[in-house]
Amino acid sequence: MAKKTGRPFAVFDIDGTLVRWQLYHAVADSLVKLGYIDSGAYAAVRDARMQWKRRSGPEAFKIYERQLVKAYEKILLKLTLKQFNEAAKAVFEQYKDQIYTYTRELTKKLKAEGYLLFAISGSQSEIVEKIASYYGFDDFVGTHYHHENGRFTGAVTVHLGGKHLILEELVKKHRASAASSIGVGDSANDISMLEAVETPIAFNPDRKLFDVAQSKGWKIILERKNMVYELEQQNGKYVLAKTN
Repeated sequence: MAKKTGRPFAVFDIDGTLVRWQLYHAVADSLVKLGYIDSGAYAAVRDARMQWKRRSGPEAFKIYERQLVKAYEKILLKLTLKQFNEAAKAVFEQYKDQIYTYTRELTKKLKAEGYLLFAISGSQSEIVEKIASYYGFDDFVGTHYHHENGRFTGAVTVHLGGKHLILEELVKKHRASAASSIGVGDSANDISMLEAVETPIAFNPDRKLFDVAQSKGWKIILERKNMVYELEQQNGKYVLAKTN
């Protein structure tokens, strides 16, 4: 008798791939709006964000993210878990439907076809869990900020070593099958995850992901306004294969 194989899986990045903005950043913004972060203390983060928005240099987004994480982790030590959850809930309500058409429809299609859906994100596990549950994902992994007695401890569980290692654990946990597996990501952080699946999709890729996708012949999807453009490599060049 042939050995029964597990269900196929599809793995998605969340920030910038399903949701149109970065949830990690949105939670920090929400804490400012709720008055839990002093706007003056957040000024350096806002300045770095504006440098990125002005496209002042190729590393502007990374500089902004480093500023954000540094400020954010200091701020958490001053917050209660209740205050943080209030911000996470506000972000979920604001952003849960601000998503890309292509990835929304792909999750629906794959779910109907019996795929297991996994979400892997660098954003806080509390907000990732809300989004993953809302869109019917079977499991997720996010960054976990530890807390005790309603206060944050300063300890952080960040999944280092590449998203492919996180994916490997999810596949083992759910006894999923690698056959017909699909991965969708938008940045260099997703490359190892995409290399681990049969069908990698570079969605609105940043420069580094684009270069890798091009070198490997991966499908590239671009979504702008109300149009989705599907690019496929033919004879070493990308051609428009489909639009919506």
